[in-house]
Amino acid sequence: MSAVGSRPVRRYTQVAEECNVGCIITTVHIVNALDPAREMRCDVLVDTGAAGLVLPAAWRDRLGPLPLTRTVEMETADQRIVSGEICGPVSIQIEGFEQVSGEVTFLDMQPRDGSYEPLLGYIILEQSQVALDMVGHRLIRTKHVDLK
Repeated sequence: MSAVGSRPVRRYTQVAEECNVGCIITTVHIVNALDPAREMRCDVLVDTGAAGLVLPAAWRDRLGPLPLTRTVEMETADQRIVSGEICGPVSIQIEGFEQVSGEVTFLDMQPRDGSYEPLLGYIILEQSQVALDMVGHRLIRTKHVDLK
């Protein structure tokens, strides 16, 4: 485990077959902004190739009813085109960092070895003022929001 401020971050060297240089897994807390009693915590793979927070469609009921913002076509790492549903508003907090408002994309996923692999992408990282320390395999706080 590595430290993020005072929070541990799990580092795995073989989370998935295509991840052979080390992956960062962290915990996020997601709250339905329209019904704060509906919330969930989950471990997510930090994926700077993904845009937002991507969760399995099988978990959608955990957050209760969320307005469907839109349906989008997305390209996966293996170049498949899949359809996802962007819903919100939700509050998202990466463990050890500030809470932000945003959306979540629900995607039909197949569990790997019995568990899903939700993704945390660059938009939520930037909103939360989080950067990746690739040498230390950890998340770090940025001093400023990048407006360039």
